[in-house]
Formats: sequence, C-alpha cells, structure tokens
Amino acid sequence: MAARTKSTKDRPSYRCTECGWQTAKWLGRCPECQAWGTVEEYGAPAVRTTAPGRVTSSALPIGEVDGRTATARSTGVPELDRVLGGGLVPGAVVLLAGEPGVGKSTLLLDVAAKSASDEHRTLYVTGEESASQVRLRADRIHALDDHLYLAAETDLAAVLGHLDAVKPSLLILDSVQTVASPEIDGAPGGMAQVREVAGALIRASKERGMSTLLVGHVTKDGAIAGPRLLEHLVDVVLHFEGDRHARLRLVRGVKNRYGATDEVGCFELHDEGIVGLTDPSGLFLTRRDEPVPGTCLTVTLEGRRPLVAEVQALTVDSQIPSPRRTTSGLETSRVSMMLAVLEQRGRISALGKRDIYTATVGGVKLSEPAADLAVALALASAASDTPLPKNLVAIGEVGLAGEVRRVTGVQRRLAEAHRLGFTHALVPNDPGKVPPGMKVLEVADMGDALRVLPRSRRREAPRDDEDRR
Repeated sequence: MAARTKSTKDRPSYRCTECGWQTAKWLGRCPECQAWGTVEEYGAPAVRTTAPGRVTSSALPIGEVDGRTATARSTGVPELDRVLGGGLVPGAVVLLAGEPGVGKSTLLLDVAAKSASDEHRTLYVTGEESASQVRLRADRIHALDDHLYLAAETDLAAVLGHLDAVKPSLLILDSVQTVASPEIDGAPGGMAQVREVAGALIRASKERGMSTLLVGHVTKDGAIAGPRLLEHLVDVVLHFEGDRHARLRLVRGVKNRYGATDEVGCFELHDEGIVGLTDPSGLFLTRRDEPVPGTCLTVTLEGRRPLVAEVQALTVDSQIPSPRRTTSGLETSRVSMMLAVLEQRGRISALGKRDIYTATVGGVKLSEPAADLAVALALASAASDTPLPKNLVAIGEVGLAGEVRRVTGVQRRLAEAHRLGFTHALVPNDPGKVPPGMKVLEVADMGDALRVLPRSRRREAPRDDEDRR
C-alpha cells in the first residue's frame, strides 16, 4: 500500500518573530522587515475549543476598582521620576536601554539605594559583574543601604528563588540579556531566552506587586537588542543617551503606560556617580564678558523641557578645491540648507569657498528645526566677523525661500530665556505672550534677521557678479 501523502495542514510553516510574516520555507532574512535570523519554524496548531474556567477575580465596574494600589512611589531620583510620570508603579516593568558605558548601571545602583527603606526592600541582580565589583561601585557613589540586597546570578530559576527569599518591592536586573532559563534551548541573549526571562519576570512582578527595572542592550544602530516583543510586553521603555566624552546624559521616554512619553531627564556623570540636573542649561553655554563672532544662542525643547543652547560657527579660507564642512551636535543636512539660504536669500557669497565648522556647546544635539535661525545667524556672524548683540536668543525655522516659520512652544522658550537673564529675542511673527521686560523682534525672513548684525563692523563679501565687474 502506498504511503499517504503528507497534507498541507501537517507541513511545517515558518514565521518571522519580529513582524509575523509567514512562509512555507525557511529563509535567513525576512523579506518583510529585513531582519536576519528571525524566521522560525512552527507547526500548524490544531483547532481546539477552550472550555470556560474559573475566574481569579470577579469583574467589577471600572469606577469600583481600587486605584490606590497603583499609586506611583518615588525612586529617590527626581529626574527619573519626571520621566516615569511620578515614580514607579507597583507591578510595573521598566526597560532601560543605552550604549555601553553611558551610565545605566551607575544610575540604577543609585536608584536601588535611594528607594530602599524599612518597608520597601530592593534586590539588585547583576549578571555582568560579580557582587564584589558592584560593591566597589556602590562605595564610590555612596549607594549603600541595609535594605539593599545584592546577588550575582545568570540563572532564571535562581533569580526567582531570590525573589521568594528577599520579597523585594523593587527588582533591578542588569541585564536581561545575561540571564537564561535551562528549560529553553539557546544561548543567553537569544530571542527565545529573552522572551522567556522577560515573561517570567513580568508575571512575577504582576503577581507580587513588585516594580521591576530591566537593563537592555542595544545594537550598533542604537535599537534595543532582542525581539521587538520585549518592548511590547513591558510597561515603560526608556532610552539612556549621551556622548561618552561629555558629562551630559539624557533619559528619554519612548513608551510609558503611566505618563507622558515626551519627558526627558537630564543627568551629569562624574567621578563620584551620577546626579540629576534640574537646570542643565548652564552646561550648554559659554559665559563671556563680551560677545564673540560666530556664536548664537537658541532655546530647544527636549520633550517638554526648554533648554538654552549655544551654536558656534567658524569659517576660514580653504586650502583645498573642495571646502570642508564639519558639524558636531548639528544635522549636516540642515547646516547645508542654511548655507544655501544665506548665499541665495541673504546675499552672502563668501561661505561657498571657505571651510566651515559648526558645533554646539556641552555635547547637546540640536535636531529640531527651531534651531535653524540660530545656525544661520551664527554662520552669518562668522562670515562677517561681526558678533551678535549680547543677551540675544534666536528661535525659528528657516525655509528654502528664506522665510522664518513659527515653531511650537515659543512662549515656553521665551520664558526660559527670560529666566536665565536674556533680554532680547528674534522670533517668527505672532509669538504670543512675551515675558515682561524682554524685547522681542519679530522677523519674517532672513533679510530681517540679518539686520541685527551691526552695520558699522559688518564685512559682507561681494557677489560673484560684482567680482566679474
């Protein structure tokens, strides 16, 4: 008797764990989301009917649900509380990701010590260091507390055992990619292991009412390593950003089920640990007695927080046929746009034949269009070797036609500049309510904006057609 042909229902299928795309054969790369190594085999599930079971708790009208159990508790670090929406909610799971060496472990060890108390124990589990190494760092940053418990484990079962023994109110795991379950095949950090570890800790957090902070690795592109499912499962996703050669660190909310996602916490990393900055604008400014050509101040919005930042520009005669264009902290494409606008709309032709260097102060990155006007004025000031007036800030987006467009949050930006002592501002038309005592000049295009440069010392380069004459 001939063997029965295998039906299509019994054949294995393959599915991408990132986007869910399905295929009948295995592929090394998903053609839908372009991710490598995410296509896995899964069998066609049999059609089953789940019988109703016993409920764990009766459904109640939403108005009768007690919300006091979900009240946020402070972490002891105000800047982190700002990003979290007031603090850590019992049962919440937070994923903190960032580049190696940016300061994730230092920040969380400080949080672990400050949040520990008689009523709330903290368990810090490290999978990347030994317990003695963490103790040395705790001594350096003064993060010692009798209610802070430390364990070095890489086995999921051992971590769950520590939860039963310590019964903490806060669990910190550094990091989720270093812990593995022996019941799941694969190396630590693999997709299957990360899903199992995260799922087990999330269930434990919800059942115990325990807040959990997970440290996550990032890829070379800056994205969180591991399956995208991890970001969907947790309640809060935070990104720890900062240049390793600068003191400033930013904690930015990407996902938050308990608060806003446009908040940013500012920190300063130094030899004795990491501290929150309630007023970080001082890091982005250079205090001078007299203004210098090629500098202009602006007010940027990091989330909902206004920060005063300084833009610097330098132009020198080029020694090569193709002049250099170097930027630091600014987008190269937007700087190139400002150069084109200044040459065509502002009648400044000297910039095209000179080496141009633009940068920000303090390691801050300005990517929003509201800094366009400050970049353009800094370039014009450097080209004419004429300083801008003292205590002046420039806010506005510049279009290719040379017009200065309105931006969001002008009133908040002006209030921050006024608080720091700035008395003059260049803004687009109709800025709204102006702080008392502050002089605001509304500009419609780059021609109006360039008039702030003193004419007595202004040295404009001739146009190309004038050179030919």
